[in-house]
Amino acid sequence: MLPVHRQGLDNLARALPELSPAEVRRCARRMWRHLGRVAAEYPHLHRFSVDAPGGRVELVGRAHLDEAKCSATGGIFFSGHIGNWEIAALTLEQAGILATIVYRAANNPIVDRMISRFRGTVMQHLVPKGHDATRELVRTLGAGGHVALLVDQKLKTGVPVPFFGRDAMTAPAVATLALRYDCPVWPIRVERLTGASFRVTVYPKLAMPEEGTREERIRATMIAINRTLEDWIRERPAQWLWLHRRWPE
Repeated sequence: MLPVHRQGLDNLARALPELSPAEVRRCARRMWRHLGRVAAEYPHLHRFSVDAPGGRVELVGRAHLDEAKCSATGGIFFSGHIGNWEIAALTLEQAGILATIVYRAANNPIVDRMISRFRGTVMQHLVPKGHDATRELVRTLGAGGHVALLVDQKLKTGVPVPFFGRDAMTAPAVATLALRYDCPVWPIRVERLTGASFRVTVYPKLAMPEEGTREERIRATMIAINRTLEDWIRERPAQWLWLHRRWPE
């Protein structure tokens, strides 16, 4: 009944034109059910454990986490609002990678304080999006540390990059920082399997373009990142947050 639901229906229909209207509506309902589960899981984040009996999180690609831990230049992990995205940060922490994790504060300050409290039980270095976050990212990477970013949100500025066949304003931070500090970039994906059980997959580091101007290399990197996210979303469309005005009207 809310405008935000209609926005989600519109995004689904435009991004996945192969779906029938009935399939679009069904996917949107499943998305809301999934989002409700994510909200309900916040108080229980401390109960999730990677690759432990009863821990509810299986890990694929541990070798890439080990590679990241040994990286002399640190590195960047990126993901999107897919599955329960909080599990990605939890996985890094439990693997011994104390990354600087940038998040967007909730609009409701009471909700934001509550979520921050739950996150704080499993994550150490959380920084709200903004100027302070930029300084922290620079400081962390300059010291050879790791950072983690969600890169699929709506943005008024940035660079236009194709996403589901239409340009979407995309934050170039991952590409800009990776080029500036010559550090690797790893995609990390969370999938909900059944109920409150998840699979976290850490992929091989992204192949960074070596030719072209700085702007061309940044754009090429962000095109690859958006394509990666798009592939994940197409596989499990009900597990992505379709509610943002991700594309211009």
